[in-house]
Amino acid sequence: MRNRLLMPVFAMILALPMGAQPAEKAKAEALVKEGIAFLKASGKDAFIGEVHKGSGRFHAKPGNPLYLFVYDLNGVVLAHGAEANLLGVNRLNVKDPDGKQYIKDLLAVGQKKGGGWSDYKRMNPDTRKIEQKTSFCLADNGIVVGCGIYK
Repeated sequence: MRNRLLMPVFAMILALPMGAQPAEKAKAEALVKEGIAFLKASGKDAFIGEVHKGSGRFHAKPGNPLYLFVYDLNGVVLAHGAEANLLGVNRLNVKDPDGKQYIKDLLAVGQKKGGGWSDYKRMNPDTRKIEQKTSFCLADNGIVVGCGIYK
């Protein structure tokens, strides 16, 4: 009897990680769209500055790992909400551990109408392990804005 009562509890616990990803994907996509709205309202320089500054609204913060990254169409980092050291670096040909040139893919899907998602592998700063990541990207005003989550 006791085992039958615990089964639904275990099923709910196992389903939590699966249910969390769609919610995180929605948050990532919403953050990109919020960034694009800020870009349109405030201009490119103000937007890039807001993404890049440590206290900016599009920068990673304790308890909120979501952040924006911004590339020009040639793969140069214009702003990065978590890795300021990448500013000005051309990452167009960077590959993930499987050899995928994921920056090229991020730029390509971002330039499709309505943007899109790209899957690749990257080191998760929390676990320090290579993990699957997916990022939503959207282009506007000659730049590509993205936000990713680990799967």
